[in-house]
Amino acid sequence: MDVLSDGIVHSDRLSKIFKVGFWGRRVTAVDGVSLEVRRGEVFGFLGPNGAGKTTTIKMLMGLIYPSGGTATLFGRPIGDPSGKAKVGFLPESPYFYDYLTSREFLRFYGHLFGLVGSVLDKRIDELLELVRMTHARDLQLRKFSKGMLQRIGIAQALINDPELVILDEPMSGLDPIGRKEVRDLILRLKESGKTVMFSSHILHDAELLCDRVAMIMKGRLVACGHVSELIAGDTTHEVEMVIDRLLPEALERIKPLAGRIVLQGERIMVVLSSQQAVDQALDVIRSAKAKLVALTPHKASLEDLFIRKATGAQQPVEAQV
Repeated sequence: MDVLSDGIVHSDRLSKIFKVGFWGRRVTAVDGVSLEVRRGEVFGFLGPNGAGKTTTIKMLMGLIYPSGGTATLFGRPIGDPSGKAKVGFLPESPYFYDYLTSREFLRFYGHLFGLVGSVLDKRIDELLELVRMTHARDLQLRKFSKGMLQRIGIAQALINDPELVILDEPMSGLDPIGRKEVRDLILRLKESGKTVMFSSHILHDAELLCDRVAMIMKGRLVACGHVSELIAGDTTHEVEMVIDRLLPEALERIKPLAGRIVLQGERIMVVLSSQQAVDQALDVIRSAKAKLVALTPHKASLEDLFIRKATGAQQPVEAQV
C-alpha cells in the first residue's frame, strides 16, 4: 500500500486469527481490514460489540501481533518506537491506580515520557484545563465518576503532546452528560490540530463528530468513507407531518396517502413516502382549515446504513480515497 502524504495510519489486509478451546479451534477476529486515517481528521471506527474494533486497535498499537497483513503509523511499521512516540492511547477498559490524585496520576505518566520539573507541572495544568478537570486536581481517582475517569484518561493519552490520539470506546457506559463532555473534548482536540481515531458502537456520536468512518462487522470492513457520502446513498424520501385540528372526514382522505398514522392526543402524525403524497395531503389540510404544526423530511443517518449493512450479506471493501 502506498503511503500518502496526509495519511498517518495505514492498514493493508490486516487480519487476526485466535486459537480457542482445548482443540485450538481457529477463530477469525479481524479479516483483511484495509483503512487509512488522515492527518487532522476525526476518524470513527464503528461496529457492534465483538465486531473486531478493539482487536484491530490493539494490532495498530503493537499490543498484539497480526496474523496477516501490514500496518504503519506515520509511515513506519507499527512496532517502530519512533512512530508510537507520536501516539496517545486510551484503551477501552483501562486500569488506573485508585489512590492517586489527578496530578499524581498525570505526573506518573509524564515521567514515563521523560518529562520532569516545571515543564511537567505546566503540562499537567494545561491538560487539566483542557479536559475541564482543574477542580479535581487533588481528588483521588477512586472518587471519580465514569465520565471523569474517561476525561482524565484522555488527559493521560495527551501527556506526550501526540499528533495522533486513539480512543477505544471512549463513550461506552457514559450517561448523556458524560458523552457530551467527551464529544466536546474530541472536538477541542481536532481544533488544536490533533488527529483523532476512536472506536464506538454509538452511531449518533460518530455522526456528530467524524469526518470519515469505517464500519466493521464480524471482522470484515463493510463501509468506509466520508460520512456525508455514505449516508447519501441511503437517502430516504419520507416526510413526517404533524397536524392539529384535523377533522375525521379529512383524516379519512389522508389515510390512503400515508404509510403510517399516529394519534398524539389532539394532534396527528402522518408519515408520507413521496412528494406527490405530500402535495395531496397539504391540499387536504388547507381545504379542511386544519393547522400544519410541522413538516419534517426524514434524514438518512449512519444508523440506517449500519442496520442495512448488518442485515445484508456484505463483501469487504477497500477504504475510499
